[in-house]
Amino acid sequence: MRRIDEITSGIEAPFVAVDLAAFDHNAQDMVHRAAGVPIRIATKSVRCRELIARALRIEGYSGLMCYSLAEALWLHGEGISDDILVAYPTADRFALRELAANPSAAAAISVVVDSTDHLDLIDVAVGRDRPHIRLCVEVDVSWRPVPGVHIGTRRSPLHTPAQVRRFAESAQRRAGFELVGLMAYEGQIAGLGDAPPGRPLRGALLRGIQRRSAAELAQRRAAVVREVREVADLQFVNGGGTGSLERTAVEAGIITEVAAGSGLIGPTLFDAYRAFQPRPAVLYALPVVHRPARRIATLFGGGYIASGPPGADRVPAPHWPNGLSLLGAEGAGEVQTPVTGAPARGLRIGDRVWFRHAKAGELAERFNRYHLVDGRLESVGSSAVEEAPTYRGEGKSFG
Repeated sequence: MRRIDEITSGIEAPFVAVDLAAFDHNAQDMVHRAAGVPIRIATKSVRCRELIARALRIEGYSGLMCYSLAEALWLHGEGISDDILVAYPTADRFALRELAANPSAAAAISVVVDSTDHLDLIDVAVGRDRPHIRLCVEVDVSWRPVPGVHIGTRRSPLHTPAQVRRFAESAQRRAGFELVGLMAYEGQIAGLGDAPPGRPLRGALLRGIQRRSAAELAQRRAAVVREVREVADLQFVNGGGTGSLERTAVEAGIITEVAAGSGLIGPTLFDAYRAFQPRPAVLYALPVVHRPARRIATLFGGGYIASGPPGADRVPAPHWPNGLSLLGAEGAGEVQTPVTGAPARGLRIGDRVWFRHAKAGELAERFNRYHLVDGRLESVGSSAVEEAPTYRGEGKSFG
């Protein structure tokens, strides 16, 4: 971290630095963990075209998973990829009309659906005189060990193989659509760290849940795929996430690809996994603007709280100098963030403190550009730093 700080010494804080060595290491580590199964990049965890393109150039990565149809159309139009899955159902009628009016985009982009209501909305939005819309059916892969207990994300209503098949049959009967894929994201495994710090009992409970859920899912996902392949000629079956690459990859005869994005960045929420440890690749620097006490330095801005259930794990974490912590009474604030600890004694007005965000992509919504830093170069001059706009910096915001 000291070298990154030295290389960026001429940049005025606040700013974001991307440690390219850490980013590349994380990318290769995920390829290793996926054990030969192609990785589709989850763009919401990156939100910077240059970094998305950098990962796509690495062998083992193929295609994009976008969170918005408008985003998918933009990335396709920029030539980033011609294999894009929109992983959340869209109600964007304008984007749907744009998709239907562009045969090249319609051939490259698949949209997720799980209800005939989605098909009705598309028909109303774009009519039936159009290129075929490529469909991917989302399967609910939450764990339901007993009636009334739901462990996992609340997404698709299609849980059983029979439910998925019935919907696939109805989609196949509809003119103007082509069923090409299945998506089954196991959030209760991929998105929950199995070793939460300071909570060994919770960790043991999570690991037990994840083992049982993974065993049940492997059987049910295989049954879903068998049922749907009798109805449609599937081009891909997507599963997994950064936190479950190894577990999902063992189903290589069933799934054809995994999705991941956060593992490229290494945010704090991914510190709580036993099987892997991504390196912090995206960090932001805040300047010291107050010295209210000997052991406290107050920084400008920094209140970048992550989405999800409110809690301490959604708060950004001081990273360097080592040994700093937030004040419980203030936390990370919109205009100021006090830090305390032994290193605070030596901080002067204008010095910088580095932070990590809790989630991978949300920091890009706060900054117009990332500074890409390659500390592997012998020179520490300007040639070691390049600027790349974030989605925000390119005037793009997709919700």
